[in-house]
Amino acid sequence: MKYTENITEIKINVQAVDIAIGEDVKDTIRKSIERLSRVYNKIEWADVYLEDKKEKATQQKQVSIRLGIPGNDPFASEYGDNFHALLTTVEDKLRSQLEKR
Repeated sequence: MKYTENITEIKINVQAVDIAIGEDVKDTIRKSIERLSRVYNKIEWADVYLEDKKEKATQQKQVSIRLGIPGNDPFASEYGDNFHALLTTVEDKLRSQLEKR
């Protein structure tokens, strides 16, 4: 599943590998990007990658986000069992990177 949307002039590209994500996960993605844009207002785009590796026993899910900003693009990734929790963790990692700029 792939989809793209624009919020607050930020293009969000979401790629969910072989899974369909619900509106609740999409909403969590939107809110995370909005919060990050308050920390650093020059974000042009966000690439969000979601994957669920059902063959793994634990930490099946992966969330990765790359932000398009002037200079080097911040990137964070995390593995776990819940997309909402992973999005929060990745958001925190990106916030830390953005605060150092």
